[in-house]
This record gives sequence, structure tokens and C-alpha cells, in this order.
Amino acid sequence: MTAVERDDGGTDVHGLCEPRFAPVRRAFAGILASGAEVGAALAVHVDGQLVVDLWGGHADAARTRPWERDTIVNLYSVGKAVTAVCALRLVEAGRLDLDAPVARYWPEFAQAGKARVLVRHLLTHQAALPAVARPLPADAWNQWEVMTGALAAQTPWWEPGTGHGYHVNTQGFLVGEVVRRVTGTTLGTYLRESLAGPCRRRLLPRRRR
Repeated sequence: MTAVERDDGGTDVHGLCEPRFAPVRRAFAGILASGAEVGAALAVHVDGQLVVDLWGGHADAARTRPWERDTIVNLYSVGKAVTAVCALRLVEAGRLDLDAPVARYWPEFAQAGKARVLVRHLLTHQAALPAVARPLPADAWNQWEVMTGALAAQTPWWEPGTGHGYHVNTQGFLVGEVVRRVTGTTLGTYLRESLAGPCRRRLLPRRRR
């Protein structure tokens, strides 16, 4: 593993990287050198072991503050990926069919011409439900049944399955409600009990007796 390396573009890449993941370090350095990112960090774990821990560039657009190992950043849309993983675990277990209509699991969803929308359309942003047309309460985003009820009643904005449209504020509710209907628990509970909890127990060091 290496501590600090400089790529051909003159960008310092700090951190550690196992030799077998050298192409990852080169790709990371290339992104920074290209100017596509002002600064970035990347960590990769394999079987509970940290194999890549890299950072470089700057933490501000003016490039006055170097990106440090502990630079704090905000994350966007991570919940979408985690929600999708929950759904795909159910697919793997044979409890959810990607090619089944959403209404098989969520009957109310068949309203407003959505009877043929497939589960896979929810995961691929092809469900044509990126927004709700009617006004909702200001705190609707914090009321699960209000949001899922509005989405069930919403007419698709285009023919589902024929095009993509980023479901920035709705995908979590759409996929999460399917998970809830299949498991009988909230998405958060399912995530905690089936994925986060077991992973945490496996990754944490065993306590000495």
C-alpha cells in the first residue's frame, strides 16, 4: 500500500491502496487531474477489510483548502441505492418479481392507468411518477401514507416504461411501499433487521470476554 502518490497531471492522491486495486487509484487520480471534481474521497471495503482509502484535491471551489482525510461532505440520493438494495434482496429471496405489476403487491397503485406499471419501472426511474400534480401539505414528505396515497392516485406523466425521468423525491416512497407491502414492515425496519444489523455485527470487532 502507498501513502502519497502524484499522478501525471500533478494531482496529489493521499491515502492507502492495496496493489491489486492500483487501477482504482489511477482512475481516481485521473478524475481529479481532469478537473471533473475539485476534490473527492473514496473508501472500499472487501469482506470487512479496508483495501482502498484515498482522498485528494480541494474542499472548496477556490482551491484554497486541501481535501483532508476527515473532510466532511454531504451525500445525495444514497437512500435510493439503499432502498433498491432492499428490494433486490427480496427479489433474490423470491418474494418480489421485477416483471410483475406493482399492483400485485400494492393494489391501490393500479389507479389512474397504472395497472401495467412493472416493479422494474420503479427501480429504473421509468414509472413516470417523478412528482405529484395536486398540492400537498407542507410536511407531506414526512407522512408516509400521504405520499404513497398521492402517488397511487397520480396519473403517469408519460407512458410508463417508454422513457426515463429522475424520480428525485418519489422513488424512495414508491420502492419503499412495495417493500413494506411484501414484508409487512417499514422500509427502515426491514433495512435494519435484514441488512444493516447483520452487517454491523459482522464488521464490528468481537468484544473480549
